[in-house]
Amino acid sequence: MMATRRPLRALSGSPKASPIRRYVSGTSNAKSSITATSASSLLHQTSPSPKKKDADSPLAKLPLSAVLRSLMILSVSSSSLLLKPCIYTLSVLAHPKTVLLDVAKNPLLNALVKHTIYKQFNAGENKLEVQQSIRAIKSLGYRGVLLGYAKEVLVGESNVDPLDETAAREEVQMWLDGTLQTVDMAQEGDFVALKFTGMGTQALSILQQQAAPSPFMDSAIQKVCDLAISRNVRLLVDAEEQAVQPGIENWTMKYQKYCNSQTPGRAIFYNTYQAYLRSTPATLAKHLEMSRQEGYTLGVKLVRGAYLKTEPRHLIWAEKEETDACYDGVVEALLTRRYNSMLKSASEQHKTELPPVNVIIATHNRESVQKAHALRLQQASRAEDKGVDLSYAQLQGMADEVSCELLQGFPAPESGVKNSFVESPNVYKLLTWGSVKECMGFLLRRAVENTEAVARTKQSQEAMFDELKRRARKAFRLSN
Repeated sequence: MMATRRPLRALSGSPKASPIRRYVSGTSNAKSSITATSASSLLHQTSPSPKKKDADSPLAKLPLSAVLRSLMILSVSSSSLLLKPCIYTLSVLAHPKTVLLDVAKNPLLNALVKHTIYKQFNAGENKLEVQQSIRAIKSLGYRGVLLGYAKEVLVGESNVDPLDETAAREEVQMWLDGTLQTVDMAQEGDFVALKFTGMGTQALSILQQQAAPSPFMDSAIQKVCDLAISRNVRLLVDAEEQAVQPGIENWTMKYQKYCNSQTPGRAIFYNTYQAYLRSTPATLAKHLEMSRQEGYTLGVKLVRGAYLKTEPRHLIWAEKEETDACYDGVVEALLTRRYNSMLKSASEQHKTELPPVNVIIATHNRESVQKAHALRLQQASRAEDKGVDLSYAQLQGMADEVSCELLQGFPAPESGVKNSFVESPNVYKLLTWGSVKECMGFLLRRAVENTEAVARTKQSQEAMFDELKRRARKAFRLSN
């Protein structure tokens, strides 16, 4: 049953953070289009004293159980020797061939997975567990969560006949029920992540053909949109494999217009763009122009990409540095609302200024976060308001040192930045919910993703180890 719509309210900011003199530093990637010189000089003006107190440790806010669990899992993820057997094990559990290895049928195996890797990355199996997780995240100072339902269908993995209309409707109805439940679990200002492939085999086939959704699918998606608008919850569509991604983009632009036209000046529906794709700048430029012509604010979530192992290699930048340059160049263009050498306008009439846009920087790459943060500092110091609503997001259980460092906030008034432009970053954690069985595919992808980011994961592991040592010194009164 559809909820009664109430007027959309502007999000209230979180309470002002107490003055803290520790900021994300301004290092740069080698080929980034964002210059680091001016950003670094600004950061040096407000840099902290070299001696750091225990209370200033970004990870100090995490409970000890989370630090220990993260250290254990990150130690496996950062080891090329241990990661391969871990991926194999998760693959077996995600596609069990015996009852003994089925987490849905083996209660001991279910409990083992749930209290280790599942708890690290997932929100819970039901509304009570999910809401407890959301409260715990917000108690740490996060602005909110990006909540997703784990159910999905991957290319080549379904046995349902896409021509079976009855079975197709059942799959769509299951997706609708789960997604409406997810929107209901989310709180005002949170995001809900959508996977269109979760609608089943027929939806997967339609997306591969880049065709429009069926009337039943269209009705289901509009119900989700209407409930989200009524609850002031934002929606974002995850990027997926290139076999279905062009179709997903077509659907996304349809529902961006439907939702965002109802919320002038603010995006409530976002699309996800993967910077490792060579086509991303052109795709984003095309979508920006569409939003300008149709009169709504475009919602942009920018990630690096999660399907490096399976995508056709020619679609992806040849070197990691090229992906870094693409990511940082697009971020610079979006936050300054000016086209640049990376993000070029798709319009002959509008070559310089971007139309209104809301942005989520969803990355675990510390340098990219640092650059975006420094750019916001510059804009604040110059009293520049580009009207770009900016949020940062990292996966629950990953890059906590980056997320917690961002929570330290923008400069205090005494740093020289005008009070009216001082703000705390909007930092979110991405949480996926569902049964342990439903989440196994998600957990497997996280492990595979880490094979391309062992060095980054190693940094997170070292940060957790340093935090554990800091707490041990404090407990034994060995700290200064």
